[in-house]
Amino acid sequence: MKAMVLAAGLGTRLRPLTDDRPKALVELAGRTLLEITLTRLRSFSVNEVIVNVHHFADRVVGYLKSKDNFGMRVQISQEDVLLDTGGALKKAAWFFLESGADRGAPFLLHNVDVLSAIDLRTMLEQHDANRSLATLAVQRRESSRQLLFDNAGQLCGRYIGRGREPEIIRPATNPQPLAFSGIHVISPRLLSMLTEDGVFSIIDSYLRLAGQGETISAFRADSYYWRDLGNPESIQQAAKDIADMPAFQ
Repeated sequence: MKAMVLAAGLGTRLRPLTDDRPKALVELAGRTLLEITLTRLRSFSVNEVIVNVHHFADRVVGYLKSKDNFGMRVQISQEDVLLDTGGALKKAAWFFLESGADRGAPFLLHNVDVLSAIDLRTMLEQHDANRSLATLAVQRRESSRQLLFDNAGQLCGRYIGRGREPEIIRPATNPQPLAFSGIHVISPRLLSMLTEDGVFSIIDSYLRLAGQGETISAFRADSYYWRDLGNPESIQQAAKDIADMPAFQ
């Protein structure tokens, strides 16, 4: 199985931890965020990964080489300009379309700066059962950016910001606002549908495609541990949180 790890961001919220390193190499309980992410992916039978890099890119490349790629096939997608999630995935599309046993199979897209005990296998099973174009791990929690889903768990809009009117792309009765968790399961047929170019958000693409009738589904991850590792305080708290969690040992 294949995956993409999004690791190219500047990590400005993590300063001063990112003054001399990329956010992917910030340490949590003695392990880098990149190691934690790759190890988790490998535990769900992911053995081929592409990692996008930008800030301190050479440090990430050198680190992976020193760790023998954690026993995985790892490719690097160098971004001279940060492309956002959609642009990054479009640039790396070749990796998921190349010939091989995994061609046509769904793949994972995972932010390096989220820590999660979400059962990715169950998420994949739901994705296949729903024949979804993409499945997004979401939770009911506070967030300034909420996606809206209908009663069938299908994407129908979003809140752009607090106090603003929602953007509705499909009619729905009482759409439910849910916070996205930075983890996706994606069918490779999505890649040919990314008509946007340059720097763009994958969420914009999802909304456009959902409005055209494609199935963009919610995977409810409320019962799983999840934390955004966006600042030094969250790194410290996460280290305490996972001390006794088998999923992170």
